[in-house]
Amino acid sequence: MQLKRDSWAEPYKIKMVELLKMTTPEQRRKALEDAGFNTFLLRSEDVYIDLLTDSGTSAMSDEQWSGMMRGDEAYAGSKNYYNLEKAVYEVYGYKYLVPTHQGRGAENILSQIMIKPGDIVPGNMYFTTTRLHQELAGAVFHDVIIDEAHDSNSEYPFKGDVDLGKVEKLVQEYGAEKIPYICVAVTVNLAGGQPVSMKNLKELRAYTHEKGIKIMLDMTRIAENAYFIQQKEEGYRLKTIAEIVKEICSYTDGATFSGKKDALVNIGGFLALNDFDKFEEARNMVVVYEGLHTYGGLAGRDMEAMAIGIYESVQDEHMKARIGQVIYLGDKMREFGVPVVKPIGGHGIFVDAKQFLPHINQDDFPAQTLAAEIYLDAGIRTMERGIVSAGRNSKGENYHPKLELVRFTIPRRVYTQAHMDVIAESTARVYERRNQIKGLKMIYEPKYLRFFQARFEQL
Repeated sequence: MQLKRDSWAEPYKIKMVELLKMTTPEQRRKALEDAGFNTFLLRSEDVYIDLLTDSGTSAMSDEQWSGMMRGDEAYAGSKNYYNLEKAVYEVYGYKYLVPTHQGRGAENILSQIMIKPGDIVPGNMYFTTTRLHQELAGAVFHDVIIDEAHDSNSEYPFKGDVDLGKVEKLVQEYGAEKIPYICVAVTVNLAGGQPVSMKNLKELRAYTHEKGIKIMLDMTRIAENAYFIQQKEEGYRLKTIAEIVKEICSYTDGATFSGKKDALVNIGGFLALNDFDKFEEARNMVVVYEGLHTYGGLAGRDMEAMAIGIYESVQDEHMKARIGQVIYLGDKMREFGVPVVKPIGGHGIFVDAKQFLPHINQDDFPAQTLAAEIYLDAGIRTMERGIVSAGRNSKGENYHPKLELVRFTIPRRVYTQAHMDVIAESTARVYERRNQIKGLKMIYEPKYLRFFQARFEQL
């Protein structure tokens, strides 16, 4: 009998390993209590499998490490800047580049040069730092993602799509002149890494062109989004990831980018623009906040590694293995009955804490609780994406997002399939004892982005 196979394998081999510390349940309990039940406050040496984020945690290639040795650390005019500029133009098609230390540096500059107090910024679901920069610049964020994105059980393939009806309603209410740009994120993070379709981007581009509104892309995981378009959208199966990535960018006016995700580096980002006047403003402002416009807070070696990583990120073999590992973990969890966001997204598995712990009220932080319990079981660090991450509105009231999730974020080229098995089995063990788990109360809350430093204790 001939077996039908569609297996994938990593398109690389391992040349170096980092030994991990194995901990006991008692050690993990003490570490978690010392961290105030916030996985962000755990020491990394106390973590066995670290799924806190895919930001800056990927493994660089031999070519990238070689590039680090070619760092031109001149204060002005580093050759590595020009190599990065070339990569951004060739792969993404944007004319002008402003390097920044990471993505939020680009968000800050974009918000300051584009937003006036009283503006509104529509977006396909908020992201924490993006929305904060918009608010600090005087804007109000409005979510215009399709309704399916807020339903963890929906199998709609492109849950990151923008609802043009919601955009039109905002235009009618506030006027197009109050909308400096629409912020479109690809593989929407807080929806579970859900992609945007090319069809939706084309329709949005046509609408905004008519209304005179800009589209600014959060392109942090654009290659992952391109993979879903290649696999799921009619007319793209024979196109390469690189071709699809460039087409996505062609429907936008500029982008913010954290190189710490797709580009496989530990630090770095940029703001890319097609408008020269806005570029001039941004190039002037980056000197104030980041560094000279040809290094933007980065060492030359980091710009070189990012330039190389950009090219590597759009290789089809790399992306098949990257997404394949995430889907493998998601399928294992579903086999164990663990409630996860459907369909499986790009950069991680998002467990639905409301379904996992239905007896815990949202104000008692079920996702934060679940992240703590998963660490206790096997030393696996995940993170909350729910009411804690959502924060408070201008009146000081908690946002209550429909999605209360725990994110299992997979670093690129770091863990093996055996690690995925361990993660799934550990989560299944916690699921079996879910009825015994109690919630948390917050005992310390910082002013901004509270999920990073808040502290909790058990109820």
